[in-house]
Amino acid sequence: MQLKITLLTHFKEIPKKSNTGRLVLEVLGPAAEQICWDRLNPPAGLLDEISSGGVALLYPGGADEEEADLTGINQFIIIDSTWHEARKIHQRSPYLQQVRRISLKPAGKSRYNLRKNQKASGLCTAESVIEILRATGHAVVADRLEEIFLAYMRPFKAVRAVQKEGEAACCENPS
Repeated sequence: MQLKITLLTHFKEIPKKSNTGRLVLEVLGPAAEQICWDRLNPPAGLLDEISSGGVALLYPGGADEEEADLTGINQFIIIDSTWHEARKIHQRSPYLQQVRRISLKPAGKSRYNLRKNQKASGLCTAESVIEILRATGHAVVADRLEEIFLAYMRPFKAVRAVQKEGEAACCENPS
């Protein structure tokens, strides 16, 4: 696989169990890296890669924006954080504003529901990487990441279902 995925991750995001960036790192192995974002100390290696070319930042565009041409891109930077933090990271990182910015039209709606206040049209980190992999001809790896992602989501779905049943039972049997 000649493609490289760079997750530029907010420090608060790394320990969260709801973070899907860890799945990307697990499935892609050396084709993916995680860099902890630091406003005052931009990552020197990433700055060198950006200046060499072939790097794009996956960042949501306008609703009327056409799907990006991915020709010549061999590295994708994804800001791995909440939507609110991702906006701040983008605004506070001048080097990211110099990078070619692309957005993709997802094949479907996000299946990620571990956090509140998600953007209706937004994807989580793992889903974004799945879309990139498919768009760049890496369908087998995309399918594997999707399989891992869906398995990751199942336990959370089961826990929520049990919680909802408990809440319903609690409401049905007032004391």
